[in-house]
Amino acid sequence: MSAMSNSNWSRRSLLRAAAGMTAAGTLAACGGNNGRSGGSSGAGLVQYFHAYGEAGTEQAIKKYAAAYDKAKVSTQWITGSNFESKLFASLLTDSAPDLFEFHPQIQLVKSGQVADLTDIVAPVKDDFNQADIQSHTVDGKIYGVRMIDDPQFFFYRKSLLEKAGVGVPQTLDELIEAAAKLTTDKVKGVYLGNTLQAVIRPMIWAAGADTLDARNQPAYHTDGVVEGLSKMRKLFTSGDLLLDAPADYWDPSALTQGLTAIQFCGMWAMPVMQQALGDDLGIFPFPKVGDAGKPSVYNGGWSMFVNAKGDRVEEAKEYVKWLWIDQKEYQEDWSLSYGFHIPPRTSIAQSAAKLKTGLPAEGVKLFSEYGHFDNIGWTQAMIKATEDVFADSVRKDGDPEASLDKCDKVVGTELKKLFG
Repeated sequence: MSAMSNSNWSRRSLLRAAAGMTAAGTLAACGGNNGRSGGSSGAGLVQYFHAYGEAGTEQAIKKYAAAYDKAKVSTQWITGSNFESKLFASLLTDSAPDLFEFHPQIQLVKSGQVADLTDIVAPVKDDFNQADIQSHTVDGKIYGVRMIDDPQFFFYRKSLLEKAGVGVPQTLDELIEAAAKLTTDKVKGVYLGNTLQAVIRPMIWAAGADTLDARNQPAYHTDGVVEGLSKMRKLFTSGDLLLDAPADYWDPSALTQGLTAIQFCGMWAMPVMQQALGDDLGIFPFPKVGDAGKPSVYNGGWSMFVNAKGDRVEEAKEYVKWLWIDQKEYQEDWSLSYGFHIPPRTSIAQSAAKLKTGLPAEGVKLFSEYGHFDNIGWTQAMIKATEDVFADSVRKDGDPEASLDKCDKVVGTELKKLFG
């Protein structure tokens, strides 16, 4: 996991802002050139992957495909920071992929874009993390197979906290205080990424709120979230927050190169951080916000979907079943040989030696205790609307209540469109 270009790691942005474009039609403006000719009408299946940052991942995906003997499977490994734009634009053309990785979002189901995979998942459903099954289920049908779970938390340099006489922050207030004590003329106290987008949902959950409730109604506009936004504004303007780092939050370099004492990042980067910092590395969840709060860990990750509008749906499903259901050896390799990810298959996660001890085991524990998964009803437009809230009331000095009111209108319109 040595080669980490900024463009590769930019795909780690799990608050993927495809400019808030929810409908595939909106994304058509990005152009249909997806870097290959022919499409699914050619010989064999085509799959789309974003360029992972960990060295060896592209070779691994191509190695798995080459081992499949029922069809030729070619891989489009899409570099750059606009994977979504390229994916959604290509889905409108004749050269759309037969299968692709993405995150569970209900508009893909409602528009008939992704195939129902219940028949291939159902026999092994009990061996998947049930929260992953739930996040891919609409009206009792399962769309998509989870490949990896990616918990995200704060990583910190133990020696720097010790030197500054700072304990591990248990609340957002304590994080702000720690950032002030840890900041020197060379090192900033904390790094949340260049856009702050990665911490939006963790902060909402840490304030005791949610994106949507069980009835698909907005659940983020609470006093706790307003308080959290005000505190994030305080941190943003304090001078103790690292801004404009050379690479964004998904890349561990801000911490490993000594630019910050605490960095928000994902478990995928743990092997690289451990290599660089050894035992001088600790982790903690997003700390609680306000009295009603509770620490939170966002579980990102990637899933495999079949293009229901392609002309090789059954063949694509067979390949997905072969690789992501039957080939446990490859599934374990994908989760643990390049970066650290938690296998969504319980049987693999339980036998994974690399996750049994030390910091990885601590990461699994935080994931189990405080983990929050994608809500399939929380769409790209809603993600963008909450990003606008942060832009207005954290990066600028807008009123949090007014920003949330604006967000409510966008989310309300989306929900009406999706659920009536």
